Amino acid sequence: MENTTAVLKAVADDTRMKIVKLLLQYNYCVGALARRLELTEAAVSQHIKVLREAGLLVGEKRGHFMHYDVDREQLRTLASELEKLAEIKKEECKPQDEACTKKKENTHHRDCKCHKS
Repeated sequence: MENTTAVLKAVADDTRMKIVKLLLQYNYCVGALARRLELTEAAVSQHIKVLREAGLLVGEKRGHFMHYDVDREQLRTLASELEKLAEIKKEECKPQDEACTKKKENTHHRDCKCHKS
């Protein structure tokens, strides 16, 4: 689940999600992605770094340029983890569970003078 969280954090950004969608269709280098997204190469490189660190992208050197691809196995793993979450059955809170009982709490600081005479 730790890697699932890293992947979810990585794709939580709209630009990174766009990069993933583009790379699912074609293998692009940073320059091509930058032109497609109308961003600087530096900005795209930063997004690529986050996606690679999450294990979602792999790179392949072609001539002078690195071309990126989505690790589809990572996507399948993510989909499987999300499916497992969706399958968790909801249970009703039972009265005997302490989490379901209200405890009286003193919400005022002990030195508060608002209710003291």
